[in-house]
Amino acid sequence: MSKEGKTGLFFGSFNPIHNGHLMIASYMVEYAGLDQVWFVVSPHNPLKEKSTLLGDTHRLALVNLAIDDDPRFKSSNIEFKLPKPSYTIDTLTYLSEKYPGKQFVPILGSDNLPTLHKWKNWEALLSQYTIYIYPRPGAAPSQFDHHPSLIRADAPLITVSSSFIRKGIKEGRDMRYFLPEKVWKYIDEMNFYR
Repeated sequence: MSKEGKTGLFFGSFNPIHNGHLMIASYMVEYAGLDQVWFVVSPHNPLKEKSTLLGDTHRLALVNLAIDDDPRFKSSNIEFKLPKPSYTIDTLTYLSEKYPGKQFVPILGSDNLPTLHKWKNWEALLSQYTIYIYPRPGAAPSQFDHHPSLIRADAPLITVSSSFIRKGIKEGRDMRYFLPEKVWKYIDEMNFYR
């Protein structure tokens, strides 16, 4: 059975999704050879402080508003249904079994590399998958910087972050141009992050 094109899996809490996330996903499709990017919304990690994290369904709704009907992108709530906390290797195994025709490519920020050796089954992750890495500002060097399973995307460095946007909203600033228009309207109407 032949594999379809490559499908990128962009994991994140997307709290909230912003134009930087969409730029990275768009780069992966337009320049890195992926056919589609799925935004895999991570559920709340029970081990982490919840205070600033919007509910799972709201963050998924924001992703759906952001990607609208762009056929290059898709949202996924698959991790909401898997055991918590969710581990990347388990999600990949599940999706690979569910969609045997697809070749999944995890997309990670370079800031994840210094702690990759602490991930569940990280050796299997590196031996079974090619991982696309996008640059993150100030990411520390790591033991994986020259690993053959990691492909570094020469994507523009995007310094906008969800925490910057949340802080701006909390301070009463107009953050509309950092977010897709529909996402900003939803956040504004729902009074999120204030």
